[in-house]
Amino acid sequence: MAEFGLVHIQETSKMVSNSLNISARREIARFAVPVLVFMVLSLASLAGAQTSEEHKWNFNVGAGVTPMVGDISSRLNTGWHVTVGGGYNVAPSFGVSMEYMYNGLGVSRSALDELDVPSGNAHVHSLTVNPIWRFKRGERFGAYAIVGGGYYRRTVQFTQPTTAIVNVFDPWWGYVGPVVVPINQILGSVTSNAGGVNAGLGTTIDLGHGGAKFYGEIRYHYAATHRSRTQMLPITFGIRW
Repeated sequence: MAEFGLVHIQETSKMVSNSLNISARREIARFAVPVLVFMVLSLASLAGAQTSEEHKWNFNVGAGVTPMVGDISSRLNTGWHVTVGGGYNVAPSFGVSMEYMYNGLGVSRSALDELDVPSGNAHVHSLTVNPIWRFKRGERFGAYAIVGGGYYRRTVQFTQPTTAIVNVFDPWWGYVGPVVVPINQILGSVTSNAGGVNAGLGTTIDLGHGGAKFYGEIRYHYAATHRSRTQMLPITFGIRW
């Protein structure tokens, strides 16, 4: 039986009929927001205090598309991601960055049909430490190589549409009472935690504002998640400082 089929059979015994789908936004807030707030405030403070020509601290934020590669690409669809990171520049041409990335993915139609479930979604959290080598540092354009490794957490959920009753207050009409809203009920889910590695290349364009640079990057990620390996090729655009 297929991988997700085995997981589905195991998980349905633990099914809670009234459980609601945990949306991607709730997952991001739960795992990412505290990290992002701390990193943004800390690095912004350090950046403001930095007066030398070569910045000692680096920071990046970006988003993009996440194609899946390898065997997992037949089970999970291309998705999207957001990433944020920061670290220390040991030298003008070399630095180290700690980076958090959230990937929101879909489950393929063939996998859903095989399990006879109407819908599904997946997401991958990662926290990695990545050395960066800047091998081209011109006046306007630059290039770099980045490698690293760290922690990956993949969750796949199978859902079906349903409804729930919630109490609302509408001050405009003066209405207080129950309202029926559409939701997704979780039929089963599976989570795998694993170590992983990544490597990629990027280019930068100097924006001329205190060292800020627009960057484009492609990076391969591999995580040894249970039963099937997670392989992604995120393409990211954002700002580096």
